[in-house]
Amino acid sequence: MVFFQYDFMKYAFIAILIITPLFGILGTMIVNNKMAFFSDALGHSALTGIAVGVICGIADTSLSMVLFGIAFALLLNWIMSRNTASMDTVISVFSSCCIAVGLAILSRGGNFSKYSSLLLGDVLSITKREIFYLILIFAATLIFWVFCYNRLQAISLNRTLAKSRQFKIVRIENLFSVFVALVVMLSIKWVGILLINALLILPAASSRNISENVREYHLFSVIFSMFSGILGLVISYYTDMATGPMIVIIASVIFFATYFYGRNR
Repeated sequence: MVFFQYDFMKYAFIAILIITPLFGILGTMIVNNKMAFFSDALGHSALTGIAVGVICGIADTSLSMVLFGIAFALLLNWIMSRNTASMDTVISVFSSCCIAVGLAILSRGGNFSKYSSLLLGDVLSITKREIFYLILIFAATLIFWVFCYNRLQAISLNRTLAKSRQFKIVRIENLFSVFVALVVMLSIKWVGILLINALLILPAASSRNISENVREYHLFSVIFSMFSGILGLVISYYTDMATGPMIVIIASVIFFATYFYGRNR
């Protein structure tokens, strides 16, 4: 293709091939466990993570963003396990608080324009080094999925049954949350805070509309996610539009198509 003559398009294409399967895989369990608010809150907490890095004088704010995201995910898990309030209420409160604190700090002195690109992301800015980090998290996520998926599925279906099988429920849930936090935080720069949750939820939700078993559920989720990512990148190149929003538009079209198809069937 013509756009492969540019290095930045090659890197963006490779990044899409790595990121989208991760969204497809993790999204299935997020949809199963009704954690859409959870992943959305993680995306919003990225601003606070960056703000913490700015306050602490950390040169690479990506590091502070990832560390804060992991801590935020574990804190949410701990608070929700206390059953002091409904899950959506707790997540909504934390999400609102984090985005407000992050915006307040980063906008001090009118400097938020430096960080506004994080709202929509820019996959065309990805570098070789960042692709290497994505490959590492992709490999780690696959290993985790192979060894822990059955336990995660059992916990999502029946926590009492999972506990009777001696599964370490809290540990497994925390590990899953850490991996979701890693993928979200490492993808924010290229996907955007406003769109990250859509890319996690839409492919899995579309797959759920038409799948008849767990294998189809995962397979279609990955296919829909990769198809949306690749087609969105190509269309955005030829139309000179932002890549992230284009990917979400395509994923949304797929969701509505599968919804009506599954309903009619």
